[in-house]
Amino acid sequence: MSVPETKPTVLVLTALPLEYAAVRAYVPERQERVHAKGTRVETGPLPGSAWQLAISELGVGADRAAALTTQLIEWLHPEAVLFVGVAGSLKDDIEIGDVVVGTQVYEIHGGKQAHDGFKVRPRALPGSHPLEQAARSAARDLPEVRVHFAPIATGDVVLADSRSDIARHIEAHYNDAGAIEMEGSGAAQAAHLSGQVDALVVRGISDRADRHKRRADAGGSQQRAAGHAATVAMAMLRKHQPRHAGSGDSEEGPQGGYGGDHIDFRGGTFYGPVTGKQVGGR
Repeated sequence: MSVPETKPTVLVLTALPLEYAAVRAYVPERQERVHAKGTRVETGPLPGSAWQLAISELGVGADRAAALTTQLIEWLHPEAVLFVGVAGSLKDDIEIGDVVVGTQVYEIHGGKQAHDGFKVRPRALPGSHPLEQAARSAARDLPEVRVHFAPIATGDVVLADSRSDIARHIEAHYNDAGAIEMEGSGAAQAAHLSGQVDALVVRGISDRADRHKRRADAGGSQQRAAGHAATVAMAMLRKHQPRHAGSGDSEEGPQGGYGGDHIDFRGGTFYGPVTGKQVGGR
C-alpha cells in the first residue's frame, strides 16, 4: 500500500481583501476549510514549489493577528508563517511599489509612562533567517520589483502624518525601520511562541505614511503594492525548501533515494515486524 504524499504547509496571512486576492491569484487549485471556531482558510499547492499554502484574511490589528495566528498554527501545523500585505514607507529611498522584507519586527507601543516622560521598552522579533535568505535570492531575479531588507514597525495606528507625535516617536526610537504596518508583530509573536515555526513579514509600500496617503490609495497604490508583495513572497517560497527535504549542496550532502511513496526508516528503532514493499530490484 502506497503512503500518500503530502506537501508541508505555509500559512500565508493577510489583513485586507485586496491583499488576500493578490496571494490567492497564485493558488489556482483551492479548497476552503473552516476551523471549529469559524476561521476560514483556502488551501492548495503553490505551483513550482514543494509547498501547500493555507491563506487566510484575518482583518486588521496586531492583537487579532496574534490570536488567530495561534489558532491556525495549532490547527494546521505549518512549517512557516508569512504575513503579506501593504505598508507605509518610513524612508525616502523606499518608494511606493517597493517591497520591504522584515529583517525584524518592532512592536512600537511598548514602554512606561513616567513623570518625566515616556520610557521606551523596545520589543523586537527577528525574521526567519532561512526565509530571509530565500527572499534575498529570489529578489535577484525580480528586476520589476525593488526589494529592501529592513526592520518593520508594527503599531495599532494608521500613520498619515509624517509630522505627528507617533512619527517622531518612531524616528527617535526605531529609526532603522523601513515601513510601518499593523499586524506583523502579532503574527511573529504567535509563530515564536508556538515553537519551531519560521515567520517573515513581507510588505509592499502603498503610501509614504504622510498626509498624501489618501491620494495614493485612491490612485491604486494598494493593489500595486499588494501584488508586488505577493510576487516576492511566492518567489521566495519557490526558493525555500521544507525542512525534511535534503539539499544537494548542504554540509550533510545529498539525501537522494528516499522520495515519493517510500518511507525513510534511517535512524529509526523498531520493535516488532515492519510491513512494506520492495522496489527497484533490491
